[in-house]
Amino acid sequence: MHPQQPNIVLIHCHDLGTWLSCYGMSSIPSPNLQRLADQGIVFDKAFATAPLCTPARSSLFTGLLPHQNGLMGLTHAGWQYRAGIETLPEMLGEQGYHSALIGLQHEDFDARVLGYDEVHGLGFVPRALEVAKRVDWWFEQPHPDQPFLLTIGMWEVHRPWPVEDYEPSDPNLVDVPPYLPDNADTRQDISEFHGAIRQMDEAVGLMLESLENSPYRDNTLVIFTTDHGVAFPRAKSTLCDSGVQVALIAQLPRQWNAPAGRRDHIVSHLDIAPTLIELAGGVRHDELEGRSFLTVLQESESPVQERELVLEKTYHDRYDPIRALRTPKAKYIRNFTTGPRLPLPIDLEESATRRGFGDSHLSERPIEELYLLDKDPWELNDVSSDPTHDDLKSALADRLHHHMVRTDDPLLEGVVATPEQPIRAQPNRVSAG
Repeated sequence: MHPQQPNIVLIHCHDLGTWLSCYGMSSIPSPNLQRLADQGIVFDKAFATAPLCTPARSSLFTGLLPHQNGLMGLTHAGWQYRAGIETLPEMLGEQGYHSALIGLQHEDFDARVLGYDEVHGLGFVPRALEVAKRVDWWFEQPHPDQPFLLTIGMWEVHRPWPVEDYEPSDPNLVDVPPYLPDNADTRQDISEFHGAIRQMDEAVGLMLESLENSPYRDNTLVIFTTDHGVAFPRAKSTLCDSGVQVALIAQLPRQWNAPAGRRDHIVSHLDIAPTLIELAGGVRHDELEGRSFLTVLQESESPVQERELVLEKTYHDRYDPIRALRTPKAKYIRNFTTGPRLPLPIDLEESATRRGFGDSHLSERPIEELYLLDKDPWELNDVSSDPTHDDLKSALADRLHHHMVRTDDPLLEGVVATPEQPIRAQPNRVSAG
């Protein structure tokens, strides 16, 4: 451990997955994040708990699964944290940290209830370059004589990606992942996505420059991540790795004199809170679902251990209850309601990629899905109906059920109800004489 509590800058964006040059997609215009990766620690196997905005961020900022903290759907659809849930700024506040939020958050309609000492920008859609300007301003202000947590959120790279806001790339030069059809529609869509990534990356570069020019760089840990996978069919809103695998890059405090590198350990957004709490000198072993990876962050020789993750979806723009168990070699998915194999949220249904996607995804979904990740990393071949794998399927199903029982998943009791609609208080009225 390093005895001096470091400052923490946590930068998060929308809908990026691992679509960066530092994750092997060489066509992605992301030079600033590439530089951060070259100078820092890159986690090659980092995962969200959920494939949509509010639930994913709820785990990032509480160390609990969405069904544990209450945010099982989007906050603008009425979902809120359960009473008594502590957020990351509150937990670090107990260790003497001053906290500030600049830009986007997606946990509550009112950012002021999330436990920050300062909140700058109460809207849901702060654009990246505007946020970068506010970050620069913040670093120039006097701050309390205590370590700080600065959380920075950006709207990018959420759809839409209008060409008047973002400069597209050449469609002929983009990478098309195997789960998408390689055609003109998809390539045009991805080329426009590149424009949003380019602008987000530019903003991150400006933020890092502001930190570099401040008095804090030598004792500041920077973490960059995103909420979940990219906004394309078979990614966002699904429990495929393309929907839940995320970029996670850490730039260590300069005074640590630690070498850059990559980590092959499986880590979760659940782990961010316990890691930062341990870094600050606290302990939260029993209360949180995540586990600290501070040793992994600091030591390149830390042994890689087997680990399984629970993934979940309950509500997006419709009720779609799904749970999954991911091990290093396999993934078991349990669908708790009937419907199409791949329901598309509205932004994907209206996308250019959808035009050339076909309709096979509208076929009836199975109750169970099974993918052998060591042989099928893109999860293109569901082997749940192959009797050869019945024992594996049964074992993973049992372990998933055990996790759901242990964490009091309300889905075990039946349909999860939507939040009650708020009722506007009516004014007292005096009847006319």
